[in-house]
Amino acid sequence: MLALWLENQTVAVREIAVPSPPPGEVLIRVLRAGICNTDLELIRGYYPYTGVLGHEFVGVVESEGEWHGKRVCGEINAVPPGCDCPPCRRGDRTHCDRRTVLGIVNRPGAFAEYLTLPVENLHAVPDAVSDEQAVFTEPLAAAFEILEQVHIGPGDTVYVVGDGKLGLLCAQALALTGCALTAIGKHAEKLALLERRGLRTATLNALPAQRADVVVECTGSPAGFELARRLTRPRGTLVLKSTYAGSLTVDMSRLVVDEITVIGSRCGPFDRALRALASGEVEVTGLIHARYPLREAVEALAHARHPGVLKVLLEVGS
Repeated sequence: MLALWLENQTVAVREIAVPSPPPGEVLIRVLRAGICNTDLELIRGYYPYTGVLGHEFVGVVESEGEWHGKRVCGEINAVPPGCDCPPCRRGDRTHCDRRTVLGIVNRPGAFAEYLTLPVENLHAVPDAVSDEQAVFTEPLAAAFEILEQVHIGPGDTVYVVGDGKLGLLCAQALALTGCALTAIGKHAEKLALLERRGLRTATLNALPAQRADVVVECTGSPAGFELARRLTRPRGTLVLKSTYAGSLTVDMSRLVVDEITVIGSRCGPFDRALRALASGEVEVTGLIHARYPLREAVEALAHARHPGVLKVLLEVGS
């Protein structure tokens, strides 16, 4: 099969063997896959990974059994059967000591014609959700994870800093709580995607005067982190959704003096994300900037790196 392979911070499309699913897993034929900032950070060396990139996908189960022929997306953290490590005993399976992570840690990813995942990781895609919408399930679930970690309601002031793919998804997800939300970014054309849905936005040269109860940092840049910290009120909550290829210098004294709670946030509830896509509560197709066939995946990655570009999709199968 064709796959996009990462090795020594270099990517290339090559032919590799179709994976054979071990017991408890199924073979999935990939239909569409999305390029994420994490993929770009892996190429830059964020984590020492060699193999097939990609973790945002929709596909069809090829293996025989109850899932055969179903259109699915899948949670990216895979836990070995019967694992009894401390996180698994606590129920924190996404932090399993022995987990593999699709396209990120010791598990071939979705930028390929086929992949395998445990059955327990699968989620059926509703008929009302298109293939292109379904690709957004994983990052949208990550946006909804914030609501699993922080109580946000109509009385809260919330800022989302960053108008990239994840920032736009987080803003839409958090707005469903009825909070006083403002999305902050550099690019008027990106913020316009939210304004068309009735959401409040602000640019860097017209920041809100009031500090917020909750600030979500989605820029992936040191400057974005510092801005998010400054916008968080004393005893407020700062949620970090970004990963960084390099080190981040933090003014810890200000966090201490202001008694700010800092929360790391990543994977989230797929079922909630799929419901939001099916109902139209969250709009994602406007975030798609380009589509490439898998054989042009290297060019697709180069396109995704351009400033201002949102989601780039790989069209893998039919």
